[in-house]
Parts: sequence; C-alpha cells; structure tokens
Amino acid sequence: MEGSSSAPSPIAGMVRNEEETLKFDGFLSRMRNPAAFDLHRSIKGFTVSFPYYMDNSESDGERLQDFLLTMESKIRSHPLWAGATDNEIDCAVEGLEKFVTTKLYSQAFASSPDDAKIDEEITEKICLLQQFMKPKHLDIPVVLQDEALCMLAANELKKIDDFKAPREKLLCILKCCKVINNLLLNVSATHDTLHGADNFLPSLIYATIKANPPRLHSNLKFIQLYRRQAKLVSEAAYYFMSLASTKSFIFELDEKSISMDETEFLENMKTAKLSTRQSRMELCCPWDDSTSFQLLARESGKQIGEAVALECQTDLWKSDSSGESRYPFMETEAGELAIEDVEKLLQAYKDVVKQNAALRRAVRDLSALKKEHL
Repeated sequence: MEGSSSAPSPIAGMVRNEEETLKFDGFLSRMRNPAAFDLHRSIKGFTVSFPYYMDNSESDGERLQDFLLTMESKIRSHPLWAGATDNEIDCAVEGLEKFVTTKLYSQAFASSPDDAKIDEEITEKICLLQQFMKPKHLDIPVVLQDEALCMLAANELKKIDDFKAPREKLLCILKCCKVINNLLLNVSATHDTLHGADNFLPSLIYATIKANPPRLHSNLKFIQLYRRQAKLVSEAAYYFMSLASTKSFIFELDEKSISMDETEFLENMKTAKLSTRQSRMELCCPWDDSTSFQLLARESGKQIGEAVALECQTDLWKSDSSGESRYPFMETEAGELAIEDVEKLLQAYKDVVKQNAALRRAVRDLSALKKEHL
C-alpha cells in the first residue's frame, strides 16, 4: 500500500475509473456477439427467476455466489474467451457481477423492512452525534486531527449509495480508508511513539460520523452478500470489516462508549434531539421572525385548544369573514348535488384534510416536546 501521500491522486482515480469502464464495456462487447447466446440464456434465466426465490437475503446472496462461480467456469471454456488470460477471465466475471447486481438492484438492495429501519436509526443517531462529537471524544491524538483530510475521507464514503455494483460500493470504502491510512502512515513516520494502527478505527468512526453515508447498513449488507467472495479478502476485507465495526459501534454508542462525562453526553443528546425536532418543525410549519420557537412551544397547545373551541362556537363551516360559505355542502343531501358541485366539493375535502393533518402534527410535536422537558 502506498503511503507517500496523504490523499489519493485525483488523476490516478480518473485513470482507474476509465480502466474499469473499458473492462465493463469489453465484457458487454463480447456478450453482444451472437456466439454468446448460451451465456445470455443462462444470465436471463437467473435474473428472471431471482425475485421468485427470495426466502431471505442471505440465501439470495448464496445463489448469486453460486451463479458467478458456475458462469466463471462457462466463460473459461467458452469460444469467445479462447486463449484468454486469467486477468481477462477475471475482468469478464467482474463485468458479469456488475451487470447482474445492477439488473437485480431494486429486488436485492434493502429488501427487508428491518434493513430500512436500521438505516433510519443509524442516520438519526449520526445526525445527533454530528452536533457535538469531536475527535478528542474518540481519543484521536491532536496530530491526527486533520479536518481537511477527514472531510476528504468522508466525501469518498458518502458516494457509496451512488453506485449499484457491490465492487464500486466497496471501492468507496477503500478510498475513504486509504485517505485515513495514508495520514496515519505519514504522521507515524515522524512520531515514533504514535502507532497508526491503534488510531485507524477511531479515525474511521469520526470520518463516518462526519459523512453520515446514506443507507450505511444496507450498503454494507449488499456488499457482503453480493460481492464475489474471492474478492472480499486481504486489504478489501480488512477495510470492509473496519467499516462494519464502525457501524456497530455507532449504532450501540452510549454515554459509556466515548471520552465524555456521562451526564454531559446525555445532555448533549437531549439538546441535539430538541434542535433536530425544531429544525423539522420550521421546515414543515414556517413562521415569521417575530414568533420564536420557545413561545410557540409554550403557547401553541393553548392556542390549538382555543382555535378548536372557537371553530365549534362560531360555526365557521357556515360562513367566514367575507360572508361566503367555507363548507357549502355541510347541510346538503346527496341527491341535491350537481355535476358542477364536484370541483368545489373536492377542494373543500382537500382543505379539511390539510387542516386536520396540520393539527395532528402540531399536537404530536407538542406532546414530544412536553416529554423532553419532563
């Protein structure tokens, strides 16, 4: 592994991406040959049958692994790859993996409701931690607290959800980890007492918190199940397992997990939750600058009750300040409706639904706020 620079070269990255594109295009080019008909038939048979045998995601992964091994044998003995080197065969199977997993992505990725739930919980947890977590809380030495390189690593990790092929997702992890590892190598070379390996996982945890990569759990699970097992070894396996450990640490993180006073941690989490809820309320229900959130939280419960009482007392469905009926069909019988009334009736229905939904949200958020303050 190269350790001469603290970040991967952008030019080298572009060259690697171009090489991967050429390899995949080469695979597709050969598969367009009429002589590849038998391979086409095998691939189509697998992709068509795949959705109908989903007992669970683990068995789906095993089916794909078996299929890739079978197809590798077929490709090796196929006339289109006659005389091909091991590297050319490997490139063909890599292309096949990308083709099949991209084709099946909507069925295979995050196929379990539990996966989506865990993804959401991790995202929410990281959103809270981002508001107060610092490198010192993970015992990262000051000399390794390079925010610029941390963001570079985080940005690589954020890309993991932009790709569908497991190999490309794994490359995002590798690029992130190599940024961190190169920093550790460079710093440890000038600090004899600093052991880079001891600080790798804390640095990766902090970079992951900074990144908050989308659907982290599902992306890791997808790589584990659908990346060729022969390729998930050595350096790739180490970095993959490091991120999997990072995910587990963050998911289970509590007041005893980091270098922070337990009371301070709990207070920070409470404040972060209130701040997050406030931001969401502002997005859903904006108000002018003269109305503060604190005033709204204190008074809106009373205001909602008064508004409901006023609605009932004044029969607002009968007329508003302009004298026109807001809900003109309140006392209308079904037989009295005309075709031209449908549009007005539909609009009145939509108004009622919107008002009811807004009222329910307000009551729910106020209840949550009361619990936080108890």
